[in-house]
Amino acid sequence: MRKILFLYLRAMGAIQKFFLRIRGKTEEDVHKRRITSGQSWSEFCDELKAAGHVLLAPGAPRDPFQQAEGLRYLSRLTRAGLEAYVEYPDPSFPQLRRMVHETVKMGADNPDNYYMNAQISGLYEYKIVGKRNTIDHISFHTQNGNYGTTGGLAPCGKIDNSELVVREDGSFEIYVTGEPRGDNWLKTEDDTSLLMVRQTYADRSSEVPADLEIINLSGISRPGALTPKQVDEGLKTASMFVGGASLLFSRWANDFKKHVNQLPLFDPGKSNAAGGDDSIIYYHSYWKLDPGEMLLIEVRPPECDAWNFQLNNHWMESLDYRYYNISINKHSAVYEADGTVRVAVSHEDPGVPNWIETAHHREGTMCWRWYRIHKGSKAVQPSCRILKLKA
Repeated sequence: MRKILFLYLRAMGAIQKFFLRIRGKTEEDVHKRRITSGQSWSEFCDELKAAGHVLLAPGAPRDPFQQAEGLRYLSRLTRAGLEAYVEYPDPSFPQLRRMVHETVKMGADNPDNYYMNAQISGLYEYKIVGKRNTIDHISFHTQNGNYGTTGGLAPCGKIDNSELVVREDGSFEIYVTGEPRGDNWLKTEDDTSLLMVRQTYADRSSEVPADLEIINLSGISRPGALTPKQVDEGLKTASMFVGGASLLFSRWANDFKKHVNQLPLFDPGKSNAAGGDDSIIYYHSYWKLDPGEMLLIEVRPPECDAWNFQLNNHWMESLDYRYYNISINKHSAVYEADGTVRVAVSHEDPGVPNWIETAHHREGTMCWRWYRIHKGSKAVQPSCRILKLKA
């Protein structure tokens, strides 16, 4: 249904352009009128107001605590949308920046990841100049579309550790172009709109993320003057981003309630369409615990580069990993003698290894990831059971 809506909007846009030409007006004339009349700002506010309906959608929690988190979530998405599409929207002069981080979260954002994004376009060619440093893993992705205008982020190109050619001093260059170029090449297409960089820690306390810069190879050294079109389209895309992202992940969270306190395999097609990494196998679900209960997750990890588990709130925001132990990974886990790992999720410390705190929450979503499973090994679904803690 959502794809049909976006196709309809595109068709209406084409019809609008046709009638503008008949009347002797340009798109720029329309943007100027919308800006000077206040229509652009009014519609932006109206779209944000409409996005708030996700907080009252069927299945959404209605208690004051989780509704307050939902309002904060929408404000965070608004901040991210404004930065991406109004402050840093120009693909001719892209800026790598952290769109998702400790206080902007969405879609089960990974506490082990240091995310960076830049708005780009398939109309330009770029070069990324970097210094590898010590972070455990790094990957570069180009994505087509966005949550606001297409309802997702379709994968385009990718290059990661296994392919990246790095000089002896740790420096490297990646060409971001439509045709292959250089030792390191990241593919773009006509609809490419986003460069996404995932840097993944094994140990956040000791590793240093890569230093990165993106350069437009057209020779542009400074951005042009701000135009009414940039602001008008930026506000529209930002508001659609807030509505699109919140609606998408709200639907996911409600679907996860079909298998509370279990971790079934998540459809790879859905995760890839939403900007997920196709080298990662995801197990998304919902958790819910009463006082005195513990969710015990047991699994013997397959041979893989890395793995992790995390707790999120209902809105699919990772819980606050700055102050609470809400995630665990291959590096930090304590293992049994046979290689099995047991993760304990509970409100109070049960006195066992691998305790995950619920951080004042009684329900939410959760995610387990296998990263780059090795040849000859297979993904394993973690088993889950609820135990009563002794008083």
